[in-house]
Order: sequence, then structure tokens, then C-alpha cells
Amino acid sequence: MRKIVAVAVLAAMTMLGTVAAVASVATETGGHPETGQWAGSAPKAPAPPKGGVQRQEVSQEQYDILIGQCRYAKTKEDRQRCRTQAREQYTVGEFNPALDCRTYSGVSVCGVLELSAPQRACVEESVSGGLTRRRAEVECYAFR
Repeated sequence: MRKIVAVAVLAAMTMLGTVAAVASVATETGGHPETGQWAGSAPKAPAPPKGGVQRQEVSQEQYDILIGQCRYAKTKEDRQRCRTQAREQYTVGEFNPALDCRTYSGVSVCGVLELSAPQRACVEESVSGGLTRRRAEVECYAFR
């Protein structure tokens, strides 16, 4: 019985995340640009200036996701490096529609994910099994 409840809760959480993502795209407040003024354009980050990293302005929610996704790094050093990079590269301000944020299986991430060799192999295996690349990247990043 507990397993059934756990599966139902996981399914509900996944559905709510999907509904929220679709709603954010429909209202032009976020998500992957398929509607609105950025329709059809790939998410783009500004080019960093010479000699340093240009800080991108992101919303508090996006910033929290960027910091939170570091929990999935495999070692303490990798988690710390991830958080340091996020703090150096992003600053809280206005919502950034160019930042690619997505949620799959209850895991929210933003930006380009640094995948290890086993995680990249996991992505290729998952894609060949029918998963979308975006979903496979998130799931392999978090769970492998």
C-alpha cells in the first residue's frame, strides 16, 4: 500500500511540475520558448567579456534552482565548485527568459549541465530507448 501511495505522490508531483512549466510558457513567464516573442529561438546566454565571466541576471526562483541543482554533483568538492560557479555567473534580478530551465521527475535544473562520462553514456542509452534528450540529461544528471 505504501508503494502505491509513493508512486501516486511521485506521479502527482511530476504532473504538477509539467503543468507549471506549460503554464509558464503559455503566459510567457518562463520555460522553453515555444510561444510568445521568443518562439522558435534557442535559449542563448550572452557571450562572456574578455578576461572574465559576465554575470547574468536571473529571477530569485531561477537562482534558487541553479544553486539547488548543485546538490546532485557526486562529490563534496564538485558540489562546492558548482555553487561557487553559480554565484559568480548569476545575480538575482529580473526573470531571464534566455535561461533554459526544465523540470523532469521532480528535478529542476537550469542552464547547461556538466555531465560526467557515465552520465553522458546514460543519456545516450536513454535517448536510444525513447526518452527525449532534455529529459535524459536531467534524469542522468540527478540519478546517475
